[in-house]
Amino acid sequence: MNIHEYQAKEIFRQYHVPVPQGVVILDSAKIKDSIQKLNTDVWVVKAQIHAGGRGKAGGVKIAKSATEAERLAKEMLGMKLVTHQTGPKGQKVGRVYIESGSDIKKEFYLSIIIDRDESVPVIIASVEGGMDIEKVAEDSPEKIIKVYVRTNDMWTFQARKVGFNLGFAGSQLKSFIDLVTKLYKIFIELDANQIEVNPLVLTKNDELIALDAKINFDENALFKHTDIQELRDESEEDPLEVQAKNHDLSYVKMDGNIGCMVNGAGLAMSTMDIIKYYGQEPANFLDVGGGATKDKVSEAFKIILSDSNVKAVLVNIFGGIMKCDIIAEGIVAAAKEVGIKIPLIIRLAGTNFELGKQILDSSGLAIMSADDLADAAQKVVNAVKE
Repeated sequence: MNIHEYQAKEIFRQYHVPVPQGVVILDSAKIKDSIQKLNTDVWVVKAQIHAGGRGKAGGVKIAKSATEAERLAKEMLGMKLVTHQTGPKGQKVGRVYIESGSDIKKEFYLSIIIDRDESVPVIIASVEGGMDIEKVAEDSPEKIIKVYVRTNDMWTFQARKVGFNLGFAGSQLKSFIDLVTKLYKIFIELDANQIEVNPLVLTKNDELIALDAKINFDENALFKHTDIQELRDESEEDPLEVQAKNHDLSYVKMDGNIGCMVNGAGLAMSTMDIIKYYGQEPANFLDVGGGATKDKVSEAFKIILSDSNVKAVLVNIFGGIMKCDIIAEGIVAAAKEVGIKIPLIIRLAGTNFELGKQILDSSGLAIMSADDLADAAQKVVNAVKE
């Protein structure tokens, strides 16, 4: 789960990580009063969306007066921001963050993430702050610093090693060690997947400040953090994915035209792969799970059909804990409620698959049955082409 920059900086403040003074704007009528709360000569106006590349897209502006900051904030609030991460559709700006400017001497990159290959947290840093770290890694890999944390706690020498490699010494190094230690504490205590500060800046007064802040949380651990759950901004998420989460479904929208409903993540991946193998693209990843009810399956089916790009649906069910007849009842209920008008191909195998097929055959719906996964994929691909 992602949160906005201003929310991440509020968490930083709670852990005493230095950040600039700032105010968030949700209502254009309150812009002027909010700006007056900042004691600064330079205002930085930032669009708040869950995507990188805001600066290059016009989502970060510098103002030399309160009047200019007010104008920029009004222009930014409600605009559609298109960055390399939003895609061509862009993202509407519903929140604007205004903070005091910083007298920058040097910019750095700093992040903590889980290294999936090593299965441990890794601190990543670079002297090339304010840039896309992927580009730095590609063009200048020698400028990327990595320190793996293989124990429960981060040791001081590990933070010191990163600081040395960034060129810090003396009081600067001490401040850096303190900052990294606090960030790692946030990472562990709040079950984060990623904390990124880009840029981390050294001011002309030799102070280290997190000029930007990004935190991504492990959704599987959110049940432990109700306060973090309240920070979710559903307007930044795909409406169908939000609907799926509300019904405890694993759903990810994709760009293809064949809807997929499967029970089990591995089976879902295989189903998407074989659709691509036969020449088409999946429209979604949707796993109804092993304990789905008829209502849950019905909701899943309606979510798939809500995507206007879907031209056919492939249901691939292996009955184990989830019995095929329950899936079949959910499909019939949803198809009748929604009024399906596109090809529907269903492959059932496992527990109660004979009963499931009987339910489908007697439903009166135009359903094509498949004997195995390859047969199902070929039929749904051909149906789209016709």
